[in-house]
Amino acid sequence: MILNTLLVISAYLLGSISSAIVVCRIMGLPDPRTEGSKNPGATNVLRFGSKKAAGLTLAGDALKGLIPVLIAKAYGVDAETLALVAVAAFIGHLYPVFFGFKGGKGVATALGVFLGLSLPVGLALAGTWMLIAYITKISSLSALIAASLSPLYIAFMMDDSVFIVMAVFISAVLIYRHRSNIRHLLSGKEGKISDKN
Repeated sequence: MILNTLLVISAYLLGSISSAIVVCRIMGLPDPRTEGSKNPGATNVLRFGSKKAAGLTLAGDALKGLIPVLIAKAYGVDAETLALVAVAAFIGHLYPVFFGFKGGKGVATALGVFLGLSLPVGLALAGTWMLIAYITKISSLSALIAASLSPLYIAFMMDDSVFIVMAVFISAVLIYRHRSNIRHLLSGKEGKISDKN
């Protein structure tokens, strides 16, 4: 019980480390919370920073989701605890204790979580994102479609109700966090991945 609690808390704390803010500070770039969409995520860093900074941000955010899940799996925790660890890492990114509970939208961290839970599920989601991004050049739309499909991928590839519920929760939160993007998509004003400020 104590171990499970520590794993969940540690997952949240790791998720609370903002890769975008850390990378931008190290590379001498502006604070991502003050530039572009003001979202501390890889797409925004790409728009005002560089591909290298965006790549490091993406990797850091994904690892925040992947590492806690892999550690919890290594300890052989039950499905419920594993799902809580996954959600804690994800929520940490969205509401980081180290940055006034104002974080990113959670796409890369969610991908890391799903990769840790099931490699096939993670690859299916990454493939979905890349396919939609290639066709539309719109990051938010790619994320929304991939997130919406995550419960289905979990159902087909893992067939565990605990993780299906977890995927539905993460998907719903991701969609909620993209509500401004949804408004822009509906009005035809959503920016492309390659758009520069």
